[in-house]
Amino acid sequence: MKWKLILPLACLLALGITATALAHGAKIEYTISMAIEIHAAYDTGTPMAGGQVTVYAPDDPSTPWLTGVCDEEGRFIFTPDTSKPGTWDVQVRQAGHGDMVHIPIGEDMAVSGSTGYTPLQIVLMGVCVVWGFVGSAFFFSRRKA
Repeated sequence: MKWKLILPLACLLALGITATALAHGAKIEYTISMAIEIHAAYDTGTPMAGGQVTVYAPDDPSTPWLTGVCDEEGRFIFTPDTSKPGTWDVQVRQAGHGDMVHIPIGEDMAVSGSTGYTPLQIVLMGVCVVWGFVGSAFFFSRRKA
């Protein structure tokens, strides 16, 4: 008789607890190195597909540091050398059309951080804990044969 009263009370108590659930105390740290994405297009908005890209480093603006080609959407992605701070020049040309953009890059462009739990993960962990309590309560409250 007591179990019929204690079991619902324990379930309500377990549902009311709002503690932060940590999955074995795991923590992940990461470093992101910055990549530059260029979108090249004509004045009409048409992507500059196949445009010739030339990247110049700040320490030698007359010699190309990197060359490449834009994809079909006019995009080109590169990762500058952060040990060379300053203004990086990127030139895109195709069929007599082109332009140059100047991108300032500092030494501290790499970002550090750590991951946390998303709200969905926290809710899911809480539901799992409650489910564990309920399952344990049902296990111990079963009738002995």
